[in-house]
Amino acid sequence: MEQTGGEISDKVPGFIAWMDTPSGKVPQISTTLSNVDHLGACMARWGINRMGYIVPPGLYAIGTPDSAALVVVTANYKMSYDRVRSALSGRNLWLLVLETFGVNVWCAAGKGTFGTGELVKRINKADLQKVLTQRQLILPILGAPGISAHEVAKRTGFSVQYAAIRADDLPRFFDHKMITTPEMRKVSFTTYERLVLIPVEIVLTLKSLALISAVVFLIAFMANGYSASVVMALACLGAVLTGVVTVPILLPWIPFRSFVLKGLLAGLGWCSLLYYSVGGCSWDITTTAAAFLGLPAISAFYSLNFTGCTTFTSRSGVKKEMHLGIPALGAAIMVSAVLLAVGRFL
Repeated sequence: MEQTGGEISDKVPGFIAWMDTPSGKVPQISTTLSNVDHLGACMARWGINRMGYIVPPGLYAIGTPDSAALVVVTANYKMSYDRVRSALSGRNLWLLVLETFGVNVWCAAGKGTFGTGELVKRINKADLQKVLTQRQLILPILGAPGISAHEVAKRTGFSVQYAAIRADDLPRFFDHKMITTPEMRKVSFTTYERLVLIPVEIVLTLKSLALISAVVFLIAFMANGYSASVVMALACLGAVLTGVVTVPILLPWIPFRSFVLKGLLAGLGWCSLLYYSVGGCSWDITTTAAAFLGLPAISAFYSLNFTGCTTFTSRSGVKKEMHLGIPALGAAIMVSAVLLAVGRFL
């Protein structure tokens, strides 16, 4: 551990006591989550203290592990730490927490913080060679992109075995001779799993959403009066929320693999709903063209934020879509603004 004594015990969620090992004292932790833990997870889902929702990296004891006990490795994002420790209830294991700066295993592996260098560093800092007689580490499958198993073995003498995608599958993994079944390798992305990701996306867009809505409202108010300004602000608000909320919820059912196309299609749906709800039949041609060009583009832009959360996008694919999609969406929004300005003087 990088800190000692009261400093570390105050910061370790579920701290029970200190456990003596050949390399020094290690925090023994509970596998039961408290109301504070659940509240903290809820707040993190809404973006409150999200990047500060971490635990100190280092070695922890679950139950009363001995020198032959296995080591489970996870990230120091507290939600990951909590899911893993709660899944290991009733077992005697070591938990090695890597410094990922509050990022979950999957994203940290992509960024390189859940990586070979960090794993080797933590093994050495914890003096695992002194603590253990066995030389095996159990890692999450989603951490594999960041780990070079042969390099870890070469530099530390510890072998790497990948257990499962989800922490909830760890009990089955250990109870079935540490065999990873095909089901443990499958990544799910259910409606609920998508829903829990939406709150933080909403919070992240609040500032830009408030600014955009205010600017649109003022411009429309000066140009066409109060009624037009309300409609335009509502139009922009709905377009943003369509990309942030509707697209994630309906993700599997919206055609196309591309998030730009998914967002455009959902945005067209919102624009059509708005058009028929506020009497769009009375709009002039430039206003109608601007709405059906600009609003879907706004929805598509915000739907792109969800690419990093999905289970079927690759890093190269996301980069390609961003490279092609963002300029096109920006151009569409600019043309929409020009059409509105032209229509004002016709």
